[in-house]
Amino acid sequence: MSEIKPTEKTATEDNEAEQDWKAAKAFFDSLKTKVPRPPKPQNAVTIAVSSRTLFNMVAERKIFEDEGVEKYVAFQVEHENDPLKPGPAFPFVKALMNVNTRLRNLYPDSEELFDIVLMTNNHAQVGVRLINSINHYGLTIERFCMTGGKSPIGYLKAYMTNLYLSKNPEKVTEAIEEGIAAATMFMSKQESDLSDTQLRVAFDGDAVLFSDESEIIVKKHGLDTFFEHEKEFENKPLAQGPLKCFLEALGKLQRKFYAKNERLNCPIRTFLVTARSAASSGARVLKTLRSWGLEIDEALFLAGAPKGPLLQKIRPHIFFDDQMFHIEGANELGTISAHVPYGIGQKYNKGKLIETPEKKESGGIGEGSRARHEMD
Repeated sequence: MSEIKPTEKTATEDNEAEQDWKAAKAFFDSLKTKVPRPPKPQNAVTIAVSSRTLFNMVAERKIFEDEGVEKYVAFQVEHENDPLKPGPAFPFVKALMNVNTRLRNLYPDSEELFDIVLMTNNHAQVGVRLINSINHYGLTIERFCMTGGKSPIGYLKAYMTNLYLSKNPEKVTEAIEEGIAAATMFMSKQESDLSDTQLRVAFDGDAVLFSDESEIIVKKHGLDTFFEHEKEFENKPLAQGPLKCFLEALGKLQRKFYAKNERLNCPIRTFLVTARSAASSGARVLKTLRSWGLEIDEALFLAGAPKGPLLQKIRPHIFFDDQMFHIEGANELGTISAHVPYGIGQKYNKGKLIETPEKKESGGIGEGSRARHEMD
């Protein structure tokens, strides 16, 4: 049997294919539309949100859990003309779009914008209701990724995702392990009056913007050893945490406003809200940000005090923290929060080590399997 060799393309064929691609792109670009086109992924700050973070789908999820996927899909199709109610990420997404409007006014031809992608493992049949809801609220979301029950995490890098927001902690953990900034969103217990003109983003420090190296010392050796360590290594930058790249992306867009003398009127404002003490351990944090070439608009050192009351004054569209008790405290007072499941803090609750029970083998679909299969 003779060996079958792959057909090699000639330089002429490659050139013709390139010309065809350029002609097709030129035709597409020439089409007139009033709808803003999404930017090229390599230029954009891409935010991937799940359907359950963008919209409140508590009732729909109950149908899925109680009656199964077929009844769930049938319900969504039957109600596809009924707009879904806003979910925890909705105000954040609206604020991103307001920033885009300001950027387009200053830089009409720039593609350095926020691009929101709906990244969901919902089935395509549910897509019509999601599209109708997006259009009902006037959201500009053109890119969808609907994976029909499979995890969408494998697509995040292909979409060049800068931040992934989900209600499913397993998917968020998987994304962080893939090196993508991600967080699990929670709806606040009460409504808060959020800014319509300025995107406000609040970050915890250790295990969020920075690695958990200092938090490990606190948990294992106590505060005094931690203070000594931070003083000794004050001039050594902390390693980056899972959301450092998102702060970096926000800073890139902020600088576009600064370049137009809009610093005082910038529609993006960032906050560091940390349990660290300023005098004892604050310098290393600020020097680390400086070494990265990043700015934070407001740095709030609470020395262990609760974060909720201060966040109530800041009123961010989203607050990121690695400790669930801070998330819960913020939610109680009306702050939309997002949990970053990263670092040693996941093994503790309110400073106490969590006893992890041994996993039992199961022949059926357990809670973990259910979480992987639920519609997000």
